[in-house]
Amino acid sequence: MFSPPLALASLSGEADADWARAGAPFAGCAFLGGIAIDERSRAAARELVERDRNEFLPADPFAFVDRQLEALESVPIRPAFNVRTTTADPLVPAGRICRDRDALLEINAHCRQDELCAVGCGERLLADTNRLRSYVETAIETGATTGVKVRAEVSGIDLPTLASELEDAGAAFVHVDAMDSESVIADIVAETELYVIANNGVRDEPTVREYAEYGADAVSVGRPSDNPVVLERVRNAVDTHLGLERETALR
Repeated sequence: MFSPPLALASLSGEADADWARAGAPFAGCAFLGGIAIDERSRAAARELVERDRNEFLPADPFAFVDRQLEALESVPIRPAFNVRTTTADPLVPAGRICRDRDALLEINAHCRQDELCAVGCGERLLADTNRLRSYVETAIETGATTGVKVRAEVSGIDLPTLASELEDAGAAFVHVDAMDSESVIADIVAETELYVIANNGVRDEPTVREYAEYGADAVSVGRPSDNPVVLERVRNAVDTHLGLERETALR
């Protein structure tokens, strides 16, 4: 899906084209966003800004997505966009843009801020399998390579079973914030054929090695994604445990 199998994970209000360009020497993919693409999620994002969180709130979110992806056309990194929505319909224009820009579309079922959960997006989608499936199905009908960002350790949520449902709906990948339950990666790998991106705590060789041993196809770096020292350290570990060095050793 991308090489090297190291991604930069979206940071609300910060993960834009300039951020992705800076990380391109180390990573194979950059998840821009997240960005709210329907009115209810945008209203929630405005509330987040009022309490001093960074959010992307352009007048036209779809034009913003297109401009950001256009800015990365000559950058050697696979772009992706993390989107939040409370309804499926806005995934159609978002998906078409990602399809035309050869970008991945990532549906956000991850953010846990109260404002977002209150309107029914982010983490709230984990408990609404039918709606989340409909989001995936709507997005893939546009031809966009589509996946979902999810979070472990949410009460009542069986992530391997959910991942299997998403695969059945047509998702190509799942991006897993493992929290403190790293072994959930192995459970998802055992349950599905999805491309599994492991996130949370990826800072160094031991964390990359652990996720690789659990069967992750790739890892992603979140908060330190703008720190070249961390990115270089993780990239070296990825080359050893998930990249060419690993492939050579397995031959």
